[in-house]
Amino acid sequence: MSLSIKAAPDSHVKTEPKRILIVDDEPTILLTLSYALRSIGVEVITTSRLEPAEEALARYAFDLVIVDIRMSGILGIEGLELLSYIKRYWPKTEVIVMTAHGSAEIKQEAYGRGASYYYEKPVDITELAERVRSMGIPVKG
Repeated sequence: MSLSIKAAPDSHVKTEPKRILIVDDEPTILLTLSYALRSIGVEVITTSRLEPAEEALARYAFDLVIVDIRMSGILGIEGLELLSYIKRYWPKTEVIVMTAHGSAEIKQEAYGRGASYYYEKPVDITELAERVRSMGIPVKG
């Protein structure tokens, strides 16, 4: 005799917190965004360079990546390259791109590579937190 048990959906079962990776070469942006997102109940990992971002992506599952397009590299589009990398290997991961050097062409390129949303800096923290909620990333509150 075999007994099959099905777990009923349970609203008080603990789930892992949602995880967000923030990649930006400006320490102030990293600090501000990470503080704001942690305060709404999201686990946040930050990095200021592409190599540690790629290492974090290989090590952890992320629900969302927030990436600056232009970092301290020569090309000025490192964030777009990271966006393409994420979409190639983790196509379900949402990606928000930000830039202080935006243009219609950059915006089109970001969306063409799979960005979920595009923001020009400065980014309104309250609006970003609401965007995170609207993307289905549960946060406390």
